[in-house]
Amino acid sequence: MDMKEILDGLTGKAITPCNKEYEQARLEWNRANQKYPIIIVYCYSVEDIKNAVCWARSHGIGIRIRSGGHHYQGYSNGNGILVIDVSYMKRIKLDESKNTVFVQSGVENRELYNYLGERGYPFPGGTCPTVGVAGFAMGGGWGYSSRFMGLGCDSLTSIDMLDYQGTLLKADDNHNSGLFWALKGAGGGNFGVVTSMTFQLPLKVTRVTLVDLEYLNADPKIMTSFLDTWQDWLINLDPRITINGSLYNSAVDGKGIYGRGLFYGSAEEAAEILKPFALGGAVLSLQEMTFFQAIQKIQAGYPDSEKFQSTGRFVKRRYRMEEIESIVELIQERAEGSIFAAVSVYALGGNISKIDRTSTAFYYRDAAYIMGIQSVWEEDRYASVNRSWVNERFQYLKQLTVGSYINFPYNCLPDYEEEYFGENIYRLQQINKEYDPMNVFCFPQAIRLTSSDRL
Repeated sequence: MDMKEILDGLTGKAITPCNKEYEQARLEWNRANQKYPIIIVYCYSVEDIKNAVCWARSHGIGIRIRSGGHHYQGYSNGNGILVIDVSYMKRIKLDESKNTVFVQSGVENRELYNYLGERGYPFPGGTCPTVGVAGFAMGGGWGYSSRFMGLGCDSLTSIDMLDYQGTLLKADDNHNSGLFWALKGAGGGNFGVVTSMTFQLPLKVTRVTLVDLEYLNADPKIMTSFLDTWQDWLINLDPRITINGSLYNSAVDGKGIYGRGLFYGSAEEAAEILKPFALGGAVLSLQEMTFFQAIQKIQAGYPDSEKFQSTGRFVKRRYRMEEIESIVELIQERAEGSIFAAVSVYALGGNISKIDRTSTAFYYRDAAYIMGIQSVWEEDRYASVNRSWVNERFQYLKQLTVGSYINFPYNCLPDYEEEYFGENIYRLQQINKEYDPMNVFCFPQAIRLTSSDRL
């Protein structure tokens, strides 16, 4: 049987190992994940997705769904499977009468920011330019507008999804409402293939303040003071500001602290809010500009790809000084071959926490912030030692925290469903049983059917 006969039934653009484009097409943003799918299907339409799902099922081949290709563990790809790649589906349509925007699932953060920013709208999207908006929002979606506008999923008004039978479903508050609930925080690769989304837009803004905070050559004492200040600063914090901070150990820049974020107000107001961080050696930059200009500056700082292992956990309590000192100690020595190591924190609260944790699938809304540890390397021979370095330190952070952020997934979680979704996992399993009873959309950390439900 020749290749044409094998691929019969597939539409769109099919790439196999026989094609010269295959080596580039199979790559993910995290180059530490090297996967070798049988076929990659670039879909231009819902019909192409339907044909890919039906073809894979008829041939008994597993499916992965890819938009931006930024899954930390590479689960939007796999070995010996078919990748449904929706990155060519990039239609965006603004409805100013309803103040909504329709977005197909191949649109990246930068593309939506460009479209809306040129029209004066902000958007509660992510920070990395090439992350797919669909994957971002289906995992909840933290960004520099989150405390002010809520998570990315909180602005969703409807979602279109193709199920395991190739049926296109509309999910909103009035149609398939359980599915709509589940997709807002647990939809990345589960239940079906998201083909498009509609978001409620925030009001237009004229100016925001871009916040940059840095401590060069920060010693453990300054790092400890920063984390102690951070945990108290978040209490009753103005919801107009969202920032993150990294305690880093860099092969190029040494040890330091770097924070960045957005404030929906003036630079003068931001300076007052950030006064507690006037610790020794702090350099604070506050620049007023349009939202679009701020996003362009933020996105310019991201590389085209990396090799890394990273995590994210939820913090719900105040730490004692000795615990903070132990957290700081985690990154004082990098793993062999590591060029960058960090403990990073991401502010929650504000309007994120005003929604009940069972109102969407995103469970940990009452956490104060996300904290994770990461290591970046360049040479493949150092991958194993860096992963071990992260895992050893992750075990300590796990003792201090309560659950993992699904958009910062980690493959060393034995009870990953409860770690990602808390008590919401029980409802999610029932919804998965209803919408994917054949377990078609399965990957290493997918929502599982219970043993009694497996067909």
